[in-house]
Amino acid sequence: MDFLAQFGANLSIGFETAFSLVSLGYVTLGVLVGIFIGVLPGIGAVTAIALLMPLAFQLDATSGLILLAGIWYGSTFGGSITAILLNIPGTTSNAVTCIDGNAMTRQGRASLALLTAVAASFIGGSIGILIIMLFTAPIAHYAAEFSSVEYFSLIVFGLVAASSINAGSVAKGLATVVFGIMVGVVGTDLYTGQGRMTFGNLDLMDGITLVSVSMGVFGVSEVIATIKEARTRAFDRKGITFRAMIPTRAEARATFGPILRGSGVGAFFGTLPGTGPAIAAFMAYAVEGRVSKNRANLGKGAIEGVAAPEAANNAADMTAFIPTLALGIPGSATMALMLGALIVNGISPGPQLMANEPALFWGLIVSFWIGNLMLLVLSIPLIGVWARLLLVPFNILMPAILVFICLGAYSVSHSATDVWLVALLGLLGYFARSYGFPLAPVILGFVLGPMLEEHFRRAMLISRGNFDVFLTSPASAVLLGLTAMILVSSVWSSVRRSRPQVEVEVDAK
Repeated sequence: MDFLAQFGANLSIGFETAFSLVSLGYVTLGVLVGIFIGVLPGIGAVTAIALLMPLAFQLDATSGLILLAGIWYGSTFGGSITAILLNIPGTTSNAVTCIDGNAMTRQGRASLALLTAVAASFIGGSIGILIIMLFTAPIAHYAAEFSSVEYFSLIVFGLVAASSINAGSVAKGLATVVFGIMVGVVGTDLYTGQGRMTFGNLDLMDGITLVSVSMGVFGVSEVIATIKEARTRAFDRKGITFRAMIPTRAEARATFGPILRGSGVGAFFGTLPGTGPAIAAFMAYAVEGRVSKNRANLGKGAIEGVAAPEAANNAADMTAFIPTLALGIPGSATMALMLGALIVNGISPGPQLMANEPALFWGLIVSFWIGNLMLLVLSIPLIGVWARLLLVPFNILMPAILVFICLGAYSVSHSATDVWLVALLGLLGYFARSYGFPLAPVILGFVLGPMLEEHFRRAMLISRGNFDVFLTSPASAVLLGLTAMILVSSVWSSVRRSRPQVEVEVDAK
């Protein structure tokens, strides 16, 4: 009863703070800016938050954090709009949504895909908020228990699972993951200070930016493919009407399980510092590839392929605040900016934040509910507007997209090298997709590659070069065992798919 009474008192404080006119205004502004930023390929939440940080510093800590948080989860949904309609992810966490979301668009189901993304985002975000409210303390403690040994095994598990996203050759999936890792480790070695694969270019000493990789591999390659196929590519205008937005009973039932599973995956990965919504979305899609009844149609316009990752990335957006606020450990550049807004206002994040600043913590949590509801209310009436992007002539739309991509790449570090890298990676991405290589695992390999190396080297230093440390840790051993099972299962499935073709060829002879 004491727990319930305290919980009720905290919620009362949160509602009082979040429902003030000032807080409501900043929630609305943050969500609207976030959606708009997400629709612009290459800009992303990090850039938007960085630009608005001076404004946030002029506000009190609660209002500033509410504004920045609205931009954070608003941009995640906004990025799904271009991912579904144009096969260009507005943010990295929407990259996997391109696979089935854009396939649905080509099938004349653009409005349905957008509504599915809205609903999944709302439910996933709501589940993430509930977890923050009920389990912040124990989950933060569990995440803090992970050492470099467990993180290394978790990353290996994620990389192998990412290769299973590809419905074709497992070898091609692993090859794209390795390519992503190679791109991710370009730059200065933190341990030795030596440049790696920089080719004497000083701009590459700081590494290749995530915006350059995601916009090149997905954005530019899609523009090239669209220009090449413009004469033959057509969209069903019936798919962008309000009536086309309403799912059938079968489609609504088909999204129930993926949304719940995606929310669970996203909530878990959001609590782990350094993972976040992008990895959560990839893992949720990989899970659907294993357990979904409709997994044979994943990649071909399955509604489950939109529901699961969109629920996952929004749940992760919410639970990412657990290590940030409760431990003071930012899991991403965006969360680091959030911490900056707190520290500038003289507030120290950590285990005592909930006790010392109840109005800030619970006001922020309640504002998440308001923001998610506004996301739902503001997005559904605009679905038809976003879907009509498909009616813009390609000779106008494609150059405009290229301009936004180049601006987004240049705005990160103001370097022309980033723009050239976008062009180069776009060409590589186009040729890769032409030969059947999946592009989605490239992003995961790029994000996780440096983390994989860092945790491996740290684990080796701690264990003095003893590889047994990865098997003596129970959590690490379980993760590596699951990794081996996924790898063997994927290879066996590929062999089984290839056998009937061989037998038919033999019989024909």
